[in-house]
Amino acid sequence: MQSLLRALRAGITQPIKSDVLDKIVAPQYRDPEGHWYGISMRARVVYASKDRVKETALKYEDLSDPKWKGKICIRSGQHVYNVALTASMIAAHGEAYTEQWLKGVKENLARKPAGDDRLQVKGVFSGECDIAIGNTYYMGAMMQNDKEPEQKEWANSVHILFPNTNGRGTHVNISGAVLARNAPHRENALKLMEFLASDEGQELYAQVNNEYPVKEGIPWSPLVKSWRDFNSDPISLNEIAALRKRASKLIDKVGFDDRPST
Repeated sequence: MQSLLRALRAGITQPIKSDVLDKIVAPQYRDPEGHWYGISMRARVVYASKDRVKETALKYEDLSDPKWKGKICIRSGQHVYNVALTASMIAAHGEAYTEQWLKGVKENLARKPAGDDRLQVKGVFSGECDIAIGNTYYMGAMMQNDKEPEQKEWANSVHILFPNTNGRGTHVNISGAVLARNAPHRENALKLMEFLASDEGQELYAQVNNEYPVKEGIPWSPLVKSWRDFNSDPISLNEIAALRKRASKLIDKVGFDDRPST
């Protein structure tokens, strides 16, 4: 999502009108003027230790509960995934609540935020933390990583909880496509975008990369399906985008990426 916005702000995109894309991609996953379209989704979830966490459901709001003190692993708060998650909290609860929530999550961190989403799962595997925040497709990447079999062990040590799925919905990120402003073959580029949103293109995203299709009715991969169904947050990603700057400022304000105070 952030890369799409950067392209738009840099002025290197052009608006397009495609009945095909407009029919497939829900309004909350595309630019209202046609500058970008979401092509696939991944959910921002909780990876919980199979051995040490008995909860079968959590809310993002629960991450600030003192019961998790010293038990959470997460990458930098300023990473685009976490800025977007924080923006979704602002959209749901306002800035004052979100600031206190960030402070609570910070106090619950097992260590200074660092590494990518996979290393957060490694932290659960090693016992450094009990829960970690990450995107779903990393689970598929770890479980199918034959070159680094230790990552399969990390993945097998956790189960996935979809926060807020029984309420306002689980936060999702997207990967997407834009049409370059100076594209020399505009019609072919548009055809490629429409292909990526077609049944065949969406099946490739689902089966090869274990992502969630943006097109309704496309089957999830068997691995993704095994993680359970969930309800996604219906908030428009355009609203999330508008709140990103405020979210980033809050993350810095609370010193989220500093080492926990105790």
